Amino acid sequence: MKTDKKRLKITFLGTGTSQGVPMIASNHPVCLSTDVKDKRLRSSILISWEDKTVVIDCGPDFRQQMLRENVQLVNGVLFTHEHSDHTAGLDDLRPFCYKIGEMPIFLSQRTFDSLEQRFQYIFSQENRYPGAPSVQPNIIDKTPFSLLGLKTTPIQVMHGNLPILGYRIQNIAYLTDVKTITIEEKEKLRNLDVLIVNALRIEEHPTHFNLKEALNFIEEIQPKRAYFTHISHKLGFHKEVSAKLPKNVFLSFDGLEIEV
Repeated sequence: MKTDKKRLKITFLGTGTSQGVPMIASNHPVCLSTDVKDKRLRSSILISWEDKTVVIDCGPDFRQQMLRENVQLVNGVLFTHEHSDHTAGLDDLRPFCYKIGEMPIFLSQRTFDSLEQRFQYIFSQENRYPGAPSVQPNIIDKTPFSLLGLKTTPIQVMHGNLPILGYRIQNIAYLTDVKTITIEEKEKLRNLDVLIVNALRIEEHPTHFNLKEALNFIEEIQPKRAYFTHISHKLGFHKEVSAKLPKNVFLSFDGLEIEV
């Protein structure tokens, strides 16, 4: 696989958990915060380099995120898993499909099977709805592949009892909904410039890292920088949590841009 290292820009489209922050019908103090950094759409990132742009996951806030960031083109989508907070925006790929034709999507067989069932009108080969987005599925496992010229390595993690995918693209890694990860998969995360990983809340959770687990994971992997995402209101106020983190660990927020 011949790939050349590129300068990447990462935009955090959303940094919230499955229900977002504020959560509907909640009077929790963080949900009532007026700090814009405490307002979190569902988790997703945009990666851009040269004239290319890809996203990891497109959840129910995808349209809003694309308009907010004034994104004019998407060249591909990587999916971590099939849950709605990571996939429900699939139909909103349509404007980009009008520009490029079939949209390459990269996903596991299980995730594809789920989307094919839920979005039958998109994937059906018979009587296909003419207004549906056109997608080009690429089924992946743990084998590295070239993503528009970027070396990309899938990282299998466990979301509770569900195996899902994170991604290492060059020297950045994006892992969300992680609860456990094997030693073999951890080895794929050595020598990272940037690690992006979930930190759901202070209390333990059956299917996600809490803050302590996420910090321990960062200490083990030793990236140059780390950013937390997939955050619930139960983690606390952005300003207060940020002040307590190690100097190379940051609480991400919607709209944050970094370069690697």
